Amino acid sequence: MRKGLFKILVKINNAVLPSLIKKDPSKLSTLQKAILGYRYWVLTKALD
Repeated sequence: MRKGLFKILVKINNAVLPSLIKKDPSKLSTLQKAILGYRYWVLTKALD
């Protein structure tokens, strides 16, 4: 149940949130760092 929820969140994140793949992490704003951290957290929970 919980893993399925995180898989759905990953799909929503990919559709809604911006991709930060080509940007240098040291040059991101605070909001962009928070988005990147949130996307990473959801992805790792979906893969566990």
